[in-house]
Amino acid sequence: MPWDNNTGGGGRNNSGGPWGQAPGGGGGNNPRRGNTPSLEDILKSGRDRFGGAGGGLPGGRWAIVGGVAVILVFWLVNSIYTINEGEVGVELQFGKPKPELSQPGLHFHFWPVEDVERASIALRQTSIGGSASGRDASEGLMLSGDQNIVDVRFSVQWAVSNPVEFLFNVRDPEDMVRGAAESAMREVVGRRPAQDAFRNDQAGIASDVQTITQQILDTYVMGVSINDVNIELAAPPGEVIDAFEEVQRAEQDETRFQEEARRDANTLLGSARGQAAQLREDAAAYKNRVVLEAEGEAARFVSIYNEYARAPEVTRKRLFLETMEQVLGGSEKVIVEPGTSGSGVVPYLPLPALQGNAAATTTTTGN
Repeated sequence: MPWDNNTGGGGRNNSGGPWGQAPGGGGGNNPRRGNTPSLEDILKSGRDRFGGAGGGLPGGRWAIVGGVAVILVFWLVNSIYTINEGEVGVELQFGKPKPELSQPGLHFHFWPVEDVERASIALRQTSIGGSASGRDASEGLMLSGDQNIVDVRFSVQWAVSNPVEFLFNVRDPEDMVRGAAESAMREVVGRRPAQDAFRNDQAGIASDVQTITQQILDTYVMGVSINDVNIELAAPPGEVIDAFEEVQRAEQDETRFQEEARRDANTLLGSARGQAAQLREDAAAYKNRVVLEAEGEAARFVSIYNEYARAPEVTRKRLFLETMEQVLGGSEKVIVEPGTSGSGVVPYLPLPALQGNAAATTTTTGN
């Protein structure tokens, strides 16, 4: 049976298919044809929905422009950078640093071909030894030149002098500064007695450590300058602090005893020198007096000799009388020449007692 008769009465005027509808929704005057969209309608609707109000090619152009704008903004954000105060920037071109440094402010570079690294040029401080360093407490223990153990706590102040060398020549610059300063301190303390580190020459030790540390860092081309080394504490270890203080007290007593002995020695020496000077002056005076007396006696003898030469008898008698006067002048005896009239002379007269009383009376009267 023909397929068009299966419809049950349409005949050939029915242009539909076996089910009364044209395949694909086309053909004939079927009133339901306008309700089924074609492929072209579906494509056009998609272009209108995703292409914008302009439809077609103009809507796609705006999407491309928007994407390019987003990419441009992202590139500008990564290409513009800021250097803060106390910092400098080092620009890298294909990983190679440029010689010019970026000072604080707003700068531009071509990202991603170029990049920037920042380095702080502010003064830094690294503490070494004790609990202040944040490391092992035995870090500051060092052996001095006189075989004593010294616990030294010190700090190093340093700054970046060459940012390019600082950023790219050493991986951990601060750790390198710490290691170099500690090594220099151990070397200097190991050449000196412990008393230099305790109190006698801390300034000299700090100066030597600064010089040696700078020399070590210069060999590594770190771009770092050491500004100062400050010894905060230098003391014996806590385990032997009591014994060390006892030794210090003994040394202080020794110094005190030496000062006292030196003071006494100076006093005695000064007194002895004064006595010696006095003795020399007395001897000189005695010498002058004896010399002058001898000269005077010699002159007197010469004058008497001259008189004796002119009148020997008179001079001889005069000398006799003067001599007897000197000899008998201090005698307590009274001599009465024989042949003189002794009438009225008491047989015993206490002349020495009378002379003594007369002398005492004269002394009392004089006072």
